[in-house]
Amino acid sequence: MPPRVRISSGRISQPVRRQRLYQHELPIAARYASTAATATTPAASIEQMTHSPVPIAHFPPSQPPSHRNPEYRRSQLLRQYTSIIRTSPLMVFLQHDNLQSVEWAAIRRELNKAMQKVDEQIASEGRSAPALAPHIKVQTVQTRIFEVALRIVEYFRPKQAALEGSRVPRAVDPVTQTSAELSLVGSRDDPSLSHDLSRAVHNAIRNTKGKHELTQLLIGPVAVLTIPHVSPEHLKAALQVLAPKSVGLPMPTRKANPGWHELPTQNGLNKLSLIAARMDGQVFDVEQAKWVTSIEGGMDGLRSQLVMALQSMGSSITNTLDGAGKSLYFTLESRKQDMEEKENPKPEGENKGESA
Repeated sequence: MPPRVRISSGRISQPVRRQRLYQHELPIAARYASTAATATTPAASIEQMTHSPVPIAHFPPSQPPSHRNPEYRRSQLLRQYTSIIRTSPLMVFLQHDNLQSVEWAAIRRELNKAMQKVDEQIASEGRSAPALAPHIKVQTVQTRIFEVALRIVEYFRPKQAALEGSRVPRAVDPVTQTSAELSLVGSRDDPSLSHDLSRAVHNAIRNTKGKHELTQLLIGPVAVLTIPHVSPEHLKAALQVLAPKSVGLPMPTRKANPGWHELPTQNGLNKLSLIAARMDGQVFDVEQAKWVTSIEGGMDGLRSQLVMALQSMGSSITNTLDGAGKSLYFTLESRKQDMEEKENPKPEGENKGESA
């Protein structure tokens, strides 16, 4: 009887590693397709898994040509981040240190409660403002992809890119006597394509790497608080929950907010630190964010203060111009009287009689 040959563990682990590598590099749709196929078919051998061709995901022809493959998770995150940046005029960046899921759940719960209280207070005052609590979220982001999304939103202009693409000289094909520009229609180099994964976007932001103001801050694990409306009241309530010590706000009381003082919430908040804020395309530091939270009455209060400042400025300008005109009038009148007295002097007898 021939001796049994033992198979070393290294020979088995190599195909498994290769399988994991293939699975990591597969697109999202292809990975789901392969998972569904293995769920319905019996288990395949190691040789079939290692030598079988990679499944190809088929997409409809309505998908526009893209410079970045839309099947990968990075591309989907890029589109998601650009949408968040465009629809969130107020954003707060926080650095976190590996928070657990229980801690994130406790922080989001207290944040949602604080936002609902602000909405209720605004509604009780009779102000016509939409409820923002369901749309205010805090989530972790991939910093490199988020930085690319920031540069796309800040530096890419679709109309300008299409205009520059139309100015590029095109050669004429000697056979068909047609311009080569027509061959770009429907391809990745078509200048009319201006979606976030297009070649035009890639060419527009290729030379802007590292030039955004937030590039130096998006390092390490970062979480982003997004508010879909510029509301100082919601920002103040959010920072009072997330980072009250950083902006000098009073901490929530134990009686009004007992959940904020629980151990999971405090453990999570101790791992958060405020980095910066972004409001209407402008980057604010911690002190400037603190100033925004000090605005009373929200945006309506800020507008009323602006109106009062403009009215006071107009009244001061009016008083200044009016005072200058009055002083000029009195000066001319006094000069007129002096000239009349010099031209028409009174007789000496009248002066003596008057003095007597």
